[in-house]
Amino acid sequence: MNDFFSIAVQSIDGAADLLGPLRGKVTLAVNVASRCGYTPQYAGLEQLQRDLAAEAFTVVGFPCNQFGQQEPGDAAQIMRFCQTTYDVTFPMSAKLEVNGPRRHPLYAFLTAAQNGFPGDIGWNFEKFLVGRDGRVLKRYASDTKPEDKGLMQDIADALE
Repeated sequence: MNDFFSIAVQSIDGAADLLGPLRGKVTLAVNVASRCGYTPQYAGLEQLQRDLAAEAFTVVGFPCNQFGQQEPGDAAQIMRFCQTTYDVTFPMSAKLEVNGPRRHPLYAFLTAAQNGFPGDIGWNFEKFLVGRDGRVLKRYASDTKPEDKGLMQDIADALE
């Protein structure tokens, strides 16, 4: 795997290639959950999506049920929650695992030492900023809100 956009990830609606069509966009990859204390970050993530989509930016959500069973639903339930509660329009993957022996290859890539931000995912809503070329630029803790000034500056720099 040379870059983020080359990794096969199924979309929440069953399409085989979620990331390929996003190639060339600055991307904020976030492992998400519907029943987490950080779930209200969906609102800020959607605002980023709406504000910056015209600048070749996208948020991508990766539902995960590994932390406190906080994403128990199936794909339809997850999408219904996201759309009715937060009016989410950004792309979402099928549910996947971010840690452990069944870690999805995407998260093996994001957390690989050679990409500069190694280590297991600590909780829901960790974020990775990925450049247009598919390289990992930055990693953010779960409590980093989408409107965080540092995150916003990093996105602005990546969009230049």
